[in-house]
Amino acid sequence: MLIWIILFSIFGSVGAILAASGFILFKENMQKRIVSALISFATGTLLTASFLGLIPEAIESSPGDPHSIMYFILGGILFFFFLEKFLIWRNCQNNSCEVHSNATASIILVGDAFHNFTDGVLIATAFITDFNIGIAVGITIIIHEIPQEIGDFGILLHGGMLKKKAFIYNLISSLSTIPAAIISYYIIGIFAFLTPIFLAISAASFIYIALSDLTPKLHEKTGTKEIIRQLILVMLGIIIMGFILIVGGHEH
Repeated sequence: MLIWIILFSIFGSVGAILAASGFILFKENMQKRIVSALISFATGTLLTASFLGLIPEAIESSPGDPHSIMYFILGGILFFFFLEKFLIWRNCQNNSCEVHSNATASIILVGDAFHNFTDGVLIATAFITDFNIGIAVGITIIIHEIPQEIGDFGILLHGGMLKKKAFIYNLISSLSTIPAAIISYYIIGIFAFLTPIFLAISAASFIYIALSDLTPKLHEKTGTKEIIRQLILVMLGIIIMGFILIVGGHEH
């Protein structure tokens, strides 16, 4: 059972990163066009993953008052707001400083680490509950991580990060899945009550990034064709992520 848990943890973290990183092999001009499109796509996937996946899952799995989950979401949004403010204040005193973009990259990586940690806990919990449920949850995590990681690559490259650095940092943040799964296998009872909290914090980070950084970038271009293209890509991100969550059984 532990071998299956480790395998799906690797596939859902390192495997998803390798699959998603294929797009960085494109030439620079094509890559810029792809990144621009991914900003719109990532907005849809991040919001959908939060509101249709992470938040309902956190509420459903909360052992106490489900309303308490909203406090963690609100607290998470405030935490990432002050984290970004601190990073900007600590390193930069003007609006053109590159730290503004780097702060966003830091937040998405921290949020991804929380999210992947939760994935590891969920994989272990599912396999311990039932082998077939474990297989289903593992496959679902792999599938929904690929478009999510593509969006993350787009965000990191949009922030000015080099391709190699973006790959390494994304890989490091994804590795939290593996130790989380192994630890949860042995002491699942201790981590079970923390799962809703990690889900809520992950949702908070994705909501914050989508609304504070990505959406303003979308408003910078006002051409009719660009607006239509953005709307289509945002809706495409919503539809794909929503389909994955529904088919994968993430909705209750």
